Amino acid sequence: MHIKTLLNHVTKFKSFVFQDPRLCRDSNKLFIHVEPRRNSKPLCSQCGYPGAVYDHLNQREFLLPPIWNIVVILLYTMRRVNCEHCGKVIVERVPWATGKSPVTKQFAAFLGSWARKLSWKDTAESFRVSWDIVADAVTWVVEWGLANRNIDNVTAIGVDEIQYHGGHNYLTLVYQIDRHCRRLLWIGKERKKKTLYAFCDFMGEQRCKAIEFVCSDMWKAYITVIADRFSNAVHVLDRFHIVGHLNKAVDNVRRSEVKKLRDAGKPAYLKKCRWVFLKKKKRLWGKPRARLRELLEMNLRTVKAYLFKEDFDHLWTYKSVTWANKFINQWTKDVMRHRSLPELKKFARMIRGHQDLILNYFRAKKEFSSGIVEGFNNKAKLTIRKSYGFRSDKLREIALYHTLGNLPVPEITHRFV
Repeated sequence: MHIKTLLNHVTKFKSFVFQDPRLCRDSNKLFIHVEPRRNSKPLCSQCGYPGAVYDHLNQREFLLPPIWNIVVILLYTMRRVNCEHCGKVIVERVPWATGKSPVTKQFAAFLGSWARKLSWKDTAESFRVSWDIVADAVTWVVEWGLANRNIDNVTAIGVDEIQYHGGHNYLTLVYQIDRHCRRLLWIGKERKKKTLYAFCDFMGEQRCKAIEFVCSDMWKAYITVIADRFSNAVHVLDRFHIVGHLNKAVDNVRRSEVKKLRDAGKPAYLKKCRWVFLKKKKRLWGKPRARLRELLEMNLRTVKAYLFKEDFDHLWTYKSVTWANKFINQWTKDVMRHRSLPELKKFARMIRGHQDLILNYFRAKKEFSSGIVEGFNNKAKLTIRKSYGFRSDKLREIALYHTLGNLPVPEITHRFV
């Protein structure tokens, strides 16, 4: 089988033909000339209309996916078009590449598929290209996917923020969490009202009205915007963050009691016991469980807070909204009776202030929880952690969309099946 026949089978370009394939054994490269078909007119790269040839530029090289570890390079002399529609002379549009990129669309899609499995550095080293070429390829794949994805049937979303590069640097991430489709929908800088309003503007009024469930944490800016722009949706508060606030309150009780015991010159019963109180009892084994058993026999404020924490965990076992509401009322009432637990009383007041939104978890039949969002967040943090060396915020967003966006990909023939 001739090389030209093989190339026409896997990569055929309308109005162009392959000519004179030449293998350079020293560099292990296969050079293939591309020529326009006779009487074909070049297309303007701006408007897409055909026009007369004005002149020719220098020959350019374009990379195709390698064949048997041989680098494949297309050689083509670009033409300039005298475009009557645009009224100026413009470089022609070619079907295998965009702009000044030396990478063909086929190779960009090929690199993009591998960059999802490997790091960008490993992808570049494996296929003997630069890191910048891999970055450009992934950018093209993501931009193509964003332009061709469908966001019309979104009925459930999760909103959360992640921190990056230390300090108060946040990204607001919006995920689609429908049962049939779970993916990253949108990325915004910071975690302010204007950030989430920008997402609403991106979706449009009709799509926002079609959303039935929204899952978020108790960040005030999110709650305000969700109530304003997603009035038809059931707003489910993030169970993970509620439990996180409770654990923080219990740990604050322990910290204050450690200081009080130290100041009073008493034994440090509670030192190095943080996770003994924060982990669930069924997950404690060996010495930590024995240590917990000893501490539960002592009359300590931390022990009381721990017992309230364990009792609160029963809330998530209810299926009825009515019974869940009764449980919250009774639990917060019991906590408020204890003068010695101001940290827990603060948490109880927060629960009362968001009680209706917490009950939406049960109104949604427990179908939407923080587990989906937190799973995505962990992958997002891992992607950012691997992103050392990314040169801009745009590349960071490109990497997140590439990993979590579940974007459609251009059809390529160079694929392992």
